Amino acid sequence: MKKIFVFLLLSIVFVSCKSTSTVAGKSTSKSESKKENRSLVKNLIDTATDNIGVKYKAGGTTKSGFDCSGLVYTTFESENIKLPRSSFEQAKIGKVIPLNDAKKGDLIFFKTNKSRQINHVGLITEVNSDEIKFVHSSTSKGVIISSTKEPYYKNSFEQVNRVLE
Repeated sequence: MKKIFVFLLLSIVFVSCKSTSTVAGKSTSKSESKKENRSLVKNLIDTATDNIGVKYKAGGTTKSGFDCSGLVYTTFESENIKLPRSSFEQAKIGKVIPLNDAKKGDLIFFKTNKSRQINHVGLITEVNSDEIKFVHSSTSKGVIISSTKEPYYKNSFEQVNRVLE
């Protein structure tokens, strides 16, 4: 019963929250909007990478330890963007895009250890023609930057989501 109540409460909060805010009476051009988005993406990447070296902690959302979704959740929360807490739920947010359209600031999802559902998430920090780098919290090494060139992540890749416009 308690789990159902928490789920319903989280669902209500998620539905009622807006992920970005706008300033009333202020109109922005497309170039201003793109500049603001680049700044937001830079802030998100800086916040996440400032945690490199922090140990892994299941359920963790602080400098004393992060799990993968906790790192993403806390990073976006630092910019007042509300995301669900789990990687499985985070994978339902935004728009799924092709891997070759990925950009810095997008979320990258995996099904690791032969899982049937998404169970790992990272924040894309760099995109090259043949490689995507992402910051995440790994169970063995804590917060690190990894690459889609690594066989483990290449073989467990599931999708990329754009959560920022």
